[in-house]
Amino acid sequence: MTGIAFHVNLTDRLAYACRLLRKAAAGGARVVVTGAEADLRALDAALWTFSAQDFVPHGLADALPPQLLARTPIVLTPSVQAAPHREVLVNLHEAVPEGFEGFERLIELVSQDEAPLRSARVRWKHYADRGYALTKVDQKDVVA
Repeated sequence: MTGIAFHVNLTDRLAYACRLLRKAAAGGARVVVTGAEADLRALDAALWTFSAQDFVPHGLADALPPQLLARTPIVLTPSVQAAPHREVLVNLHEAVPEGFEGFERLIELVSQDEAPLRSARVRWKHYADRGYALTKVDQKDVVA
């Protein structure tokens, strides 16, 4: 069964996603990030510029040839159906991602704004009602 973690109270969701993906890539994880096209394009740009010392290997699914897509450890795609691997899914959508149950892990990234918090509560209830084990990582509790 898919393990689900909500990372909440994010002050800058894209910057947090960059750090999370850098850590995942360094650990050898294969990650799919799903979200709206605009969010994925912004994340793509941020991954190229957020750190001068780190390269985070990634690509937009619609811009990669199939042979390269299969070897790319971090894939950004609006639909998980196009995902080449099923290890970790990071959700930037405001809704439950279709096909999430095919992944080992799902990470929901939730900002501090009221609308994303409301939709995250709906997703939490959706997962809990179906028996998924949920964890919450509250950034207010993390010491920098």
